[in-house]
Amino acid sequence: MDHGTAELYIGLMSGTSMDAVDGVVAGFGPAGNLIRTLASASVPMPDDFRRLLGDLQSSGPDELAAAALVANGLADLYAKCVRMLLAQAALPASAVTALGAHGQTVRHDPQRGYTLQLINAARLAEATGIDTVSDLRSADVAAGGEGAPLVPAFHARVFGGTAARRGITNIGGIANITILEPADTGGSTRSSAGTSAPPVLGYDTGPGNTLMDAWCEQHRGERFDCDGRWAAAGQVDTGLLQRMRAEAYFGRQAPKSTGRDLFNAEWLQRQDLRGLTPVDVQASLLELTATTLADGCRLHQVTEVFVCGGGAANGRLMDRLQANLPSIPVRTTGDLGLDPQTVEATAFAWLARQRVKREPGNLPAVTGASGYRVLGALYPSGSREG
Repeated sequence: MDHGTAELYIGLMSGTSMDAVDGVVAGFGPAGNLIRTLASASVPMPDDFRRLLGDLQSSGPDELAAAALVANGLADLYAKCVRMLLAQAALPASAVTALGAHGQTVRHDPQRGYTLQLINAARLAEATGIDTVSDLRSADVAAGGEGAPLVPAFHARVFGGTAARRGITNIGGIANITILEPADTGGSTRSSAGTSAPPVLGYDTGPGNTLMDAWCEQHRGERFDCDGRWAAAGQVDTGLLQRMRAEAYFGRQAPKSTGRDLFNAEWLQRQDLRGLTPVDVQASLLELTATTLADGCRLHQVTEVFVCGGGAANGRLMDRLQANLPSIPVRTTGDLGLDPQTVEATAFAWLARQRVKREPGNLPAVTGASGYRVLGALYPSGSREG
């Protein structure tokens, strides 16, 4: 990447896995192209805080107050991550134009016209001294879209423009896929910058790490299955895999998005786990993620696959994805010059940049929105005189 002059933004996100707050400092050029990444940091979520977030996935007593307090706590965790980033990059807050804060999704139901990400953005702007962009999905939902996934627009900006039909798969708590057509393809559409670009498709394929993480924590007391070693010790139960793959979501046509509202512990228990050992369930859950991602890659006839997100660090998952796509090379976005663990946070830095410049951040072909929209609400930092 070119390391020339760049306008700096911070991207912050906490994903469906609810394991940590991840952040980056990224520099973008005048056209919104990524020039460099200056720093990255991660702040683990305390166990008690994760439980509070988990409780908010369903209705409970005094949940409005609980949600407000969790939003405050998230802002404080995000602010801690910002301080780490600024120290690592040796930057003052004034050097950063704005930060994009995704917040924590606790409800997502675009069919009923809403999506809810918790974060007290005003508190975050006050704590960091940096203009803060949040609520990045609602404008797309208001325009009839799913509000997700939003990362394909960023994937197209940084990973597109090649001769191959490329699949970018982000495996967080939920997995999604972006299909990038070859640069010389016909049927170009307007890009988020308003220029002609090859069409981009993308959607959530289904569970990524969320079911595996929850099952591992329930049965081993560990937040995640390191490198997929526990899953590798088990055997895939074909009956369970078939029952899980019969979920109606997998047969829906895109645009589509999902989350913990559907893929949660209750969903897994409904799959009839009687007679199965925990390790075999874990192996089957990993295979579910691998096969549903592979389905998307085959459906769109991609010729190469690049993986990002926490799932890229799961060696067993990467092996199974490659085994399900024997004729297609499966690598990580590290081979494209961007650390797979920083891609999603960098996308939210880019979305903050899009909001500041009043440029669209969504792709209607991906989300199903009625048109391009400027995404996010902007909270200025500190007092403004005059």
